[in-house]
Amino acid sequence: MSITIHSFPITLFSFGYKYGPPQDVNLLFDVRFLANPFHVENLKSFTGLESRIADFVLKNDSGKECLQHLHRVTNFFAEQLQSTNKEEFRIAIGCTGGHHRSVAVTEALSKLLARDFQEVTHFHRDIKKESH
Repeated sequence: MSITIHSFPITLFSFGYKYGPPQDVNLLFDVRFLANPFHVENLKSFTGLESRIADFVLKNDSGKECLQHLHRVTNFFAEQLQSTNKEEFRIAIGCTGGHHRSVAVTEALSKLLARDFQEVTHFHRDIKKESH
């Protein structure tokens, strides 16, 4: 990874596949293979914004490895897009409902990318849709 801080706008967002995939993105990642807190009764009412959910999703071998790979590939794509004079980089991260896994991954990945790029923003498209 480069130690230079790049000025290139990157937007990450989580979404739920049950509400349809986004259209205007450069990369889309499906994280439905990660551990799903929805199936754990005392976790399903929380979101990926909370540490108990982020830990459940990301603090295991699959979660850690997934985040490492996503960081590497998104960094590579960002540098390539910037070198071809693209104006921005939009990354969508999806899980089933857009409440748990995709939110946790989006939060963690945005923090990692903020170390390398000045203009990293993120949001959660479907986090407020329907209760669990």
